[in-house]
Amino acid sequence: MLPDDIIKSARSGEVGYEDALRLLAANPFDLFSLANDMRYDAVGDTVSYVVNRNIYLTNRCIGNCGFCAFKQKEGYILTRDEVLREVKLAQAAGAVEVCVQGGYNPDLTLDYYQDIFKAIKSEHPAISIHGLSPMEVFYAAGQEGIPVDEALMLLKKSGLDTLTGTSAEILVDRVRNIICPDKLSTSQWVETITAAHGIGLRTNATIMYGHVESIRERLEHIFLIRDIQKRTGGFTEFIPMPFMPYNNRTGESMMGRGQYMTGGIEDLQLFAISRIILHTHIDNIQAPWVKLGKKLAQVALFSGANDLGGTLMEDHITTASGGSNGEYTPASELEWIIRESGRTTKRRNAIYEECK
Repeated sequence: MLPDDIIKSARSGEVGYEDALRLLAANPFDLFSLANDMRYDAVGDTVSYVVNRNIYLTNRCIGNCGFCAFKQKEGYILTRDEVLREVKLAQAAGAVEVCVQGGYNPDLTLDYYQDIFKAIKSEHPAISIHGLSPMEVFYAAGQEGIPVDEALMLLKKSGLDTLTGTSAEILVDRVRNIICPDKLSTSQWVETITAAHGIGLRTNATIMYGHVESIRERLEHIFLIRDIQKRTGGFTEFIPMPFMPYNNRTGESMMGRGQYMTGGIEDLQLFAISRIILHTHIDNIQAPWVKLGKKLAQVALFSGANDLGGTLMEDHITTASGGSNGEYTPASELEWIIRESGRTTKRRNAIYEECK
């Protein structure tokens, strides 16, 4: 049984760091049960998903992240017409959102992004643009020599509806210096995300776990997300993403030491502790089927999660790193997974408004 004092703190939304460690050391099924109860308290028995499509603007990047298997030296950069063609296909398939992302390099300027976003909004005004990472914005702002908040305002005016919370990986500089030393620091990520929230751009928040970080560093990351949410209220959801170890330097190094992917119980513990730490602060915890697989994502719905993510239509980044769960799941199948779990379906947009 879990200690009553920790349960009381958890339900009030103020569980502490040491409490979280004690919970992770407890019987995992007691942990899952508590997280499931708190999920019900926050959102009831509704499970959401979004009909969306990923659009990768480029696979060229000047970064040197050890976990990346996507970038290519001789890659592509989509033109405006090519992007519009993909948006048209997405809308024809029923998508309400396109997730526009890529790498960071000098050819992807603020003018390029603004031109793309304005064109999407001009031809497909009903489509929501969920796009770019804090890294991409931070880099583009630096190339332009302007503050991050000014760059974000320009992107918002050109049509960006929500910013992604990716490029977070683990928000601990010791870890970042190992797996992504060229990327923005923890403080720069926080600066960019809070600037986005400050001008009304909502974002999600992510964690990519299961590589060189410790359990304590995972918790440090989640508590930092909670602290930001207390200040800004700008996060829409939290997305735990297990590291995919294939075809990249970080994964090869791990496997050389006999370490592979996280196990299912460890994954579910992360979803559960995320729900408990973020209770009353961030209502939505996503179980991304493309990372977990559909069956484990379904089990995560009983361990604190209440969202399955998107139909995606493409997820080249995950498949490049050895993901074997596919790049597309139709809305009908996601709804079946939800109903088969005894839950009620909700088709949503990026800010969790219901879409009919």
